[in-house]
Amino acid sequence: MARVATRDGHAVYAEAHGEGIPVVLSCALSTTHENWRPQVQPLVDAGARVVLWDYRGHGLSDAPEDPDAYHLDLVLDDLRRVIDWAVGDEPAVVGGLSFGGLASLHLALADPQRVRALLLVDTGPGFKKPEAQARWEAMVERTASFIEKRGMADFVGGKAAPTMVGLDPESPASRAAAAAIAAQAPHGIANFARRVAGPASPVMDQLADIAVPSLIIIGENDDQYLRAADVLEARIPGAERVTIPNAGHITNLDDPRTFNRAVVDFLKRLKDS
Repeated sequence: MARVATRDGHAVYAEAHGEGIPVVLSCALSTTHENWRPQVQPLVDAGARVVLWDYRGHGLSDAPEDPDAYHLDLVLDDLRRVIDWAVGDEPAVVGGLSFGGLASLHLALADPQRVRALLLVDTGPGFKKPEAQARWEAMVERTASFIEKRGMADFVGGKAAPTMVGLDPESPASRAAAAAIAAQAPHGIANFARRVAGPASPVMDQLADIAVPSLIIIGENDDQYLRAADVLEARIPGAERVTIPNAGHITNLDDPRTFNRAVVDFLKRLKDS
């Protein structure tokens, strides 16, 4: 475990497990590294060095009060520093769920030498049409306002729970994830939502430039991201896709066994290539 210094004087939380091919996992907006806990041991057993971390404003990372401390460029720099801390200059499998997948795409396009492969989970390339972007930012604003007024415990305990801790909130992994989410500072999540996740630029027109192996994983019932998965599959050269039956947005918690098997098989193909 470590607190990795950021370029603007803060620190983000990171932890690394195992040795082997580096796999760096980024979480969805408002969730924490704890959401990835069911993946750690299976991937370590398969010969991976698994790296989990929390964005600024999330989990065990610093949550600056100043809204200007939240910007996509800073978040991507934080991710680079986490990779440096965990694996030095070795290229990593970079992956994430929802916003974490979009951040991974941005890193792969900006710094392709740092990325050996992509793991894109229930995510998309952002919104190219202004009206779709406006709807997304309006939804993000509603989320931020709710969190500021009601707090994180009410947020994760309410109707948004399936998009943060999966379809079975009573499973041990989901309960642990929910506890970590509830413990976060509301202002950090609200600032990140408004300043980073909401206005994040799309990468739709750059997907054909991605030149690394890419695995897309999508829950069969994740209606909001099924079309986005189609776009990623069609536009990223050579992309593979796994659709997990009966899973929603948090596929890695809804069906960790199937999810982990898909990722382990992907890592094996990388090692053999």
